[in-house]
Amino acid sequence: MTESNKIGVTEVVLRDGHQSLLATRFRYQDMEASLKQLDQVGFWSVESWGGAIFDSCIRYLGEDPWDRIRKIKSMMPNTPQQMLLRGQNLLGYKHYADDVVKKFVECSKTNGVDVFRVFDALNDPRNMYQAMQSVIEVEGHAQGTISYTTSPVHTIDLW
Repeated sequence: MTESNKIGVTEVVLRDGHQSLLATRFRYQDMEASLKQLDQVGFWSVESWGGAIFDSCIRYLGEDPWDRIRKIKSMMPNTPQQMLLRGQNLLGYKHYADDVVKKFVECSKTNGVDVFRVFDALNDPRNMYQAMQSVIEVEGHAQGTISYTTSPVHTIDLW
């Protein structure tokens, strides 16, 4: 997206929809029938990978997460595929070395990810830098993201 006067809409149902509501348990076959229809809507992107999907595919669903993104990409040729990437944590639960981050981003791009929405749970830009730089190097679309919440208990006084 290069025109600043346009608004692009990203659909997140294939990642956050079932991550938030169903503990990331949608199998590829559960979504396959809807992919061609989603592709025709005209979304700027569809967030279909990342977050807890990688772990869930391996741990609970018996699916190859790389095969999953390749299949989704092939079923949705008109819509850029987007992922949520945890910065230096990638899709895991610890920090990884810079060369691992670089290779993971490269493999993600090669397998079908076009847009990388990068965040760090602590909002520390140092934890986002290598992932963002790696996305730029593979000519992907890098989006820096800030985590926040609003609620009665999350106040400046309490935190």
